[in-house]
Amino acid sequence: MTDDLSPELSPGPDLRRAIHAGLCALAEAPAAGTEAALARLAAPDCTWRVAHPMNEVAGSGAALRQVWLPLKAAFPDLERRDSILLGGSYLGNRFIAAAGHYCGTMRGDWLGIPATDRVVFIRYGEVWRIGEDGRATQASLLWDVLDVMRQAGHWPLGPAMGDEVTWPAPITCDGLRHAPSDPGQSLASISQTLAMHRTLAEHDDRSSLSRESLIAMPQRLHWHPRMMWYGPAGIGTTRGLAGFVDGHQLPFRIAFHRPQGSFEEVTAERARHGAGHYIRIGDGPYSVTGGWPSVYAVHNGGGFCGLPPTGRPVFMRVMDFYLHHEGLIRENWVPLDMLHLLLQMGLDPLERMRALLRRPG
Repeated sequence: MTDDLSPELSPGPDLRRAIHAGLCALAEAPAAGTEAALARLAAPDCTWRVAHPMNEVAGSGAALRQVWLPLKAAFPDLERRDSILLGGSYLGNRFIAAAGHYCGTMRGDWLGIPATDRVVFIRYGEVWRIGEDGRATQASLLWDVLDVMRQAGHWPLGPAMGDEVTWPAPITCDGLRHAPSDPGQSLASISQTLAMHRTLAEHDDRSSLSRESLIAMPQRLHWHPRMMWYGPAGIGTTRGLAGFVDGHQLPFRIAFHRPQGSFEEVTAERARHGAGHYIRIGDGPYSVTGGWPSVYAVHNGGGFCGLPPTGRPVFMRVMDFYLHHEGLIRENWVPLDMLHLLLQMGLDPLERMRALLRRPG
């Protein structure tokens, strides 16, 4: 699984710092300077994959009009706050991956969400594929739009099973990796992540799915006793393996019936449906995986986000950022395109919000 990790292809310090500076410049440029900042960061034919309702956008010109200018109009004092910035290579591609928050005062409507005139934090996970000229050729941006709805007072769901909190930076305070890390440590980090993924894939959900089975299964060998799992809005944050199982893993597995079998069989079945990883990198004590989509399942169980089962196939756009600490996985940040998932489950939160806003007072 790690044969495609090529530490010698990992972005060097100059490129890492240039991309980081470009990302901050794009976020903080005034509206009139956004086009120039975008041109410095991304190639004209860059492909953009952005959380629902923006979705897939062809070319940086379209991304300027559909993604960045509307964001700047709503948040004229926008700034970017990265808590994690990593580099690596996978399948011959160089990547910069980042997690953090955009911050700004919501002076205008955004994606139909009414302005609040208050500070809003837009949680993100982003993966930027870097081309030969040092500019992005693909951008995958999972922005937590559902959490913006929550902050704006337009919550469309029941209470999350976990706690709705702002994601903290890594406990080790070393998440900004502006230089390549030790290749051996990087390899060990992504190897541990994939070993943990194997245990998740190979658990028999059909005949032995229970709280007890999830806590006792081999995933316990990889998680730190003080693990923190940071989920998106609608799922929330949990602590410890038992908290993770109770707050997310068990209700998730009850609701979504995923392929079963060996890790290789599960991976092959996901791939047959177009799901899998486009990034698997390690960078020192960190690792990142992600797919567009990475998860394929059938929504055959109830309870998740308070919604009944639909029997429909669903696909999930997910990233995972991991901190490996004291030999185990200590923290896991999980950007997930919840609006896109809920839409497949028969609920359109944005339309529900619009319908409520149209009601006479």
